[in-house]
Amino acid sequence: MTLDLLRWGGDRLRIGPWRGDHRVAYVAPLPSGVPTTTEAVRHSLDVLAQRGFEEVVTAALGPAEARGFLQAGFEVRENLHLLAHDLRAIPAARPHPVRRGRRADRPSALRVDALAFQPFWRLDNDGFEEAMSATPASRFRVIDDEDGLVAYAVSGRAQRRGFLQRLAVDPHHEGAGMGTALVADCLRWLRHRNVERCMVNTQASNERALRLYEHLGFRREPAGLVVLQYRP
Repeated sequence: MTLDLLRWGGDRLRIGPWRGDHRVAYVAPLPSGVPTTTEAVRHSLDVLAQRGFEEVVTAALGPAEARGFLQAGFEVRENLHLLAHDLRAIPAARPHPVRRGRRADRPSALRVDALAFQPFWRLDNDGFEEAMSATPASRFRVIDDEDGLVAYAVSGRAQRRGFLQRLAVDPHHEGAGMGTALVADCLRWLRHRNVERCMVNTQASNERALRLYEHLGFRREPAGLVVLQYRP
């Protein structure tokens, strides 16, 4: 995902094509602790319209972050559950051989991603790169079997905060404990580096993922997240 940094007053937004789709734009505020103003959002819409985009979607936003976008005319496209793990008890996992993912593994990981997610949520190579670069430190882990790479996870760390950025398991291998093994691997890595909490989000409609995370000790946060869209 080739993203530009857009400055407007004190606001900073990342903008660019949504996962290689040059009709749909992506916009995400930089984490600053200060919600993006409605004026900055409207300015970003003007810039994206000049570039020929027909639709705009946001990153996952919390209630305060979403306010300026909603006031600028965005609407909710997806509701997401936000969950947190305190890292006190790491879940037990079946002994699947989790290993470090290499750049050469990315095509296979993206194949698994395409099988695991609906089209709107699937990653392309640029989206994968965005997930890896979203935090100062990141980790790409995979599981293989006789069929090759069948599951992967991307996790990240920013000081004392941890994030499970992506988890995908080939649907033909669901129920074998691979998702659990990758989540446990992520949590152990974060706790070893003195991270205090790990965050993950999932679509409100993805009941299977929600059950998995809650079974592994994640708890829903009071306020969820939203992905917003704008169509002129």
